[in-house]
Order: sequence, then structure tokens, then C-alpha cells
Amino acid sequence: MAPTFLLAALLAAPPTTPDLSGPTASADSVAVAVVPATPNIARPARPGVAHYQPRHLLLQTGGGVGMLSLGGGLSFARRRLDLDALVGYVPARHAGTALTIATVKVKFAPWQLPLGGSGLALTPLAVGAYGSYTFGLRNAGKEGQYPDDYYWWSRTVRVGPVLGSSLSYALPDAANGRARRLTAYYELATNDLYGVSYYLNRRALSLTDIATLALGLKLEM
Repeated sequence: MAPTFLLAALLAAPPTTPDLSGPTASADSVAVAVVPATPNIARPARPGVAHYQPRHLLLQTGGGVGMLSLGGGLSFARRRLDLDALVGYVPARHAGTALTIATVKVKFAPWQLPLGGSGLALTPLAVGAYGSYTFGLRNAGKEGQYPDDYYWWSRTVRVGPVLGSSLSYALPDAANGRARRLTAYYELATNDLYGVSYYLNRRALSLTDIATLALGLKLEM
């Protein structure tokens, strides 16, 4: 009868739960921690340069878009494609009236050749196009002096091709880790009006007569 009473006592005893958090917990015990859920709070955006902000600055002289032009632009396709905007100025003593010229330019440079370990890189060819708008009247004339269709071309809007080359020097990286370069460039360009004038007067004009030369500096930020 003793084994029967012992079995009945064990079955009547309440079950015990081992303390897994104490120092006597066995090595093969598993403790499950319940972590309260955290609310889904939107995190603030990481600071950085917005995609629409200029990535380089430009200083240029000549090119048919002002004696002195300032501007900036963006680079795409691993710096092979540039989209630039400039504002140029021509003093009144050179044009009869002071001119302000707004220009948009796009250039593509398929090759860049590093020159050893000097930090220099040559871009042998860059091709593109530009469009400009001139603020300030040129050859305004007097009222009724010319027929309405006398000027068949626009006196304020010019478009044309661009061809050039550049030499770059690597600068220390910016604080945000972006590579920085200082680039000297030249550009040969013409425009729609010069092109039509050359076509109609090929015996009197040469290509050098309708070409413009621009020299500039580009600083990548």
C-alpha cells in the first residue's frame, strides 16, 4: 500500500515551474523574453545634398554668351554628361546697350584619360548644344523703320552646337566624401544665325568667321 499512497501524493501536489532567471537554472533551459512593441515613428531624412542642387560651379569668358559668365550645373553618367546654366554679361560699350544673357548647355564627354599618377586627367572631346536668351534690345531701330518681317530670325534666342576639350586636376575630397576636381576647358561654338549666314555667303565667310571661342573653369563640389 505504501507505493500507492506515494503515487497519490505526487499526483495531488501542484506542479512547480523552475525559475529560469536564477543562478540555479539548468544549462539546457530556454528563457523567452517578451519585448514590448515600439511605435512606428518615422525617422527624419538623413541630411545630404539634394539632387537638384548644383554639383559644380562655372566661370567662363566668351563663347557668344557674355564677356563674363557665371553659373553651375549637374553631372550624370559618371561625369560624362553635364547640364549647365549660366548668366553672362556684356557691357554697353561693346554692344550699344548692356546685355544679360541666360544660357542652358548640355555636353557629353565619352572619354577621360588619366595622365599617370599626377592627378591630372584629359578629356579629349566633349560635344553638345546650347540655347541662350538675351535680355536687352539690340538694333532696336525706330518705330516703323523696318517692315514687320524684316528680321526673320529671333533677335533674342540663339541655339547651336558646342565642341571642346578639358584638363582636370584632382583636389582633396569634400567633407561628405565626394571627389572634387578643378577643370580648365575650352569650347568652340556657333549658332543658328551664323550657320545660315555662312550657308548663304560661303564665298565671303569661312568657318572661323562664324566660330566663337570660350575659356572657362569648372569647380566640382
